[in-house]
Amino acid sequence: MTDSARAYLDHAATTPMVPEAIEAMVEQMGRTGNPSSLHGSGRAARRVVEESRELIAERIGARPSEVVFTSGGTEANNLAIKGLFWSRHGQDPARRRLVFSAIEHHALLDPVVWLGKQQDAEVVTTAVDRHGVIRLDDLRASVEADPLSIAAITTMWANNEMGSVQPIDEVVALARPHGIPVHSDAVQAAGHVPIDFGASGLDAMTITAHKLGGPVGVGALVAVRELELMPLLHGGGQERDVRSGTLGAPLIAAFAAAVDVAVRRRETEAARLETLRARLIDGVKALVPDAVVNGPSDLAARLPHIAHLTFPGCDGDAMLMLFDAHGVEVSTGSACTAGVPQPSHVLLAMGYDEESAGSSLRFSLGHTTTEAEIDRALAVLPEVHERARAARRVRSS
Repeated sequence: MTDSARAYLDHAATTPMVPEAIEAMVEQMGRTGNPSSLHGSGRAARRVVEESRELIAERIGARPSEVVFTSGGTEANNLAIKGLFWSRHGQDPARRRLVFSAIEHHALLDPVVWLGKQQDAEVVTTAVDRHGVIRLDDLRASVEADPLSIAAITTMWANNEMGSVQPIDEVVALARPHGIPVHSDAVQAAGHVPIDFGASGLDAMTITAHKLGGPVGVGALVAVRELELMPLLHGGGQERDVRSGTLGAPLIAAFAAAVDVAVRRRETEAARLETLRARLIDGVKALVPDAVVNGPSDLAARLPHIAHLTFPGCDGDAMLMLFDAHGVEVSTGSACTAGVPQPSHVLLAMGYDEESAGSSLRFSLGHTTTEAEIDRALAVLPEVHERARAARRVRSS
């Protein structure tokens, strides 16, 4: 089956590059120059990097000096949480608590768990409600119990599976009186909801290119200049001496182009995706009345491009493979854990039992999504649903 015959509804995992990003990347790939070199080619590459840095900063409400380029969201999250913990705990051994939400992506969850197991961190988890939004009272209790012992707080801007947008302003307001740094993984939110790093009051924020229409392999940790981070990598001292490594001008130029396009088109694209999302959900409910739409119902409380549904009596993995056989690509959750036979930790944290969690699918839309792709998914849904239910009945008998 050709790509044109397939319906790609997994944009939250990665989205196709926009033409502007491809053009910027190809143009720079034809040039030579290490941005750290002092000769003409090096200076030209450095100019590309710095102009890209300025454009990204402008589009997300940050200062250029606050944008630290990384290889992507995972590295940025690791640099944020490990760098903060090591720095703050090194200054004061009493600061050993890390407070994070129960629905973080594995790119943040796993480094936090590692710090707990290997670096004597005390991991404190903030609970979430049925819609996947953190419980501020729970966070407040964690902070006020002993604020001086907290090394950092991290709460994602929007959840990658459910699409629920988090109350970042209120998280910052709880932390600020105690001088506790706050980081947010904004990988899924950037380009889909308004992002203003300076106005948010955050100390650090993660974004990545390939969720925005840029290439895989480049992202950024946006961090205020005053924030002390211990590096993960030591070498040439690039990027404020917190992220050594030769900068890839082609990747960075494409990243900037993608950010520019995503932010400039955000409002019109969000409205378009909401319309497509509604078409999908209405169609699913008409065909499978017992399907359950998960996450917040309020438009302002969710991302416009994610629809998360539970199909009672079905196996999510079976539905995924059946959809795929019909040329429709969806997800059972985070792509980083796809294929692992265990329910989503996000759904379990929201109060779903293992059976419901294992019966759920995520449909995520993007800049290439069309009505025809939505209709293709709906056209094959009855057969996919019936075969998945039959397979569950056979296994249960």
